[in-house]
Amino acid sequence: MSNTLFSSWTIRDLELKNRVVLPPMCQYACDDEDGVVGQWHRVHYGARAAGGFGLVIAEATAVVPEGRISPRDAGIWNDEQVAAWSQVTDIIHAMGAKAGIQLGHAGRKASTYPMLPEQPNGTVPENEGGWEPVAPSAISFGGGFATPRELTTEEVAAIPQAFAAAARRAVDAGFDALDIHAAHGYLIHQFLDPITNQRTDRYGENRQLLAFEVIDAIRAAAPAETPLIMRVSATDWLEDDANSWRLADTVELARAAKERGVDVMHVSTGGNVVTDIPTGPGYQAAFARTVREEADILTIAVGMITDPRLASYLVSSETADAVAVGRAALYSPSWPLAAAHTLGVDLGDPAVGRPKHYFRGTFR
Repeated sequence: MSNTLFSSWTIRDLELKNRVVLPPMCQYACDDEDGVVGQWHRVHYGARAAGGFGLVIAEATAVVPEGRISPRDAGIWNDEQVAAWSQVTDIIHAMGAKAGIQLGHAGRKASTYPMLPEQPNGTVPENEGGWEPVAPSAISFGGGFATPRELTTEEVAAIPQAFAAAARRAVDAGFDALDIHAAHGYLIHQFLDPITNQRTDRYGENRQLLAFEVIDAIRAAAPAETPLIMRVSATDWLEDDANSWRLADTVELARAAKERGVDVMHVSTGGNVVTDIPTGPGYQAAFARTVREEADILTIAVGMITDPRLASYLVSSETADAVAVGRAALYSPSWPLAAAHTLGVDLGDPAVGRPKHYFRGTFR
């Protein structure tokens, strides 16, 4: 019997009621620029948990202050941040969902202006509250982004423990699953990719090494039952260029990551170079299928999955084990409830998770 969008699935000891995931999406809502989440985050994530998502993954959360994408990003490097996140996870759990958090470091794409209306692009100068970005190599992303400082070998070697400390704090804050951000041109992706990693030390000789060390450090720090997800960009969309990150590299990484304790690959694409990407409904799903089949690992597909029928097909066809619905959920926080209604699923089914207060929501 094939899986369905509204069938449960289990990652380690974590049972998820359905296969609809809210992916991490930056909110740029820490108004005091201290990494402490607040009322916006409680409402934002709580609404989507009440809306039927089985797993709600909180936005890219910096493991160190200088790892934030923007000054208004969330963090998890101190106890005040843990206390604030605990209020968010309490709400998510009360609404019947499980909570995940994406742990990240932005690398050369740190200290940028928030992606909000009327904000400029590029790096925030230090005299405006920004800081010096760091990277595997001193190569700018371009387009107003500052040239980063190349990290020393010793500085790179210390990064995995920052992720481990963040993982411990995340568990203390009540998160059920941890997501390593190795996609979209941020620090770990920068180390994986030959375009941005031109080092000659051990982190250049083995571009996967930092990713492996981060996985190992988190796996050692977190409880054995805590699922570990890794979000990756499957390709730079320069597949004809051997000097880029390609799907074959992602499959190789996924195989090794699974051996080290990663349970799920969350398969996105792009973000490390500026190039034309042929987008469309489900445009990244084929990459999730390839990773799933060739690395024999659970996958989450993401990318313009807005139609419930497409989402249902991707799961039932075993293209992926779950789907992430992101941008559509910004305007439709109850997307899973509406999807279940469209697909004719019994809204009283626990896999849907409709709050009793919404029982009058039938619209046809």
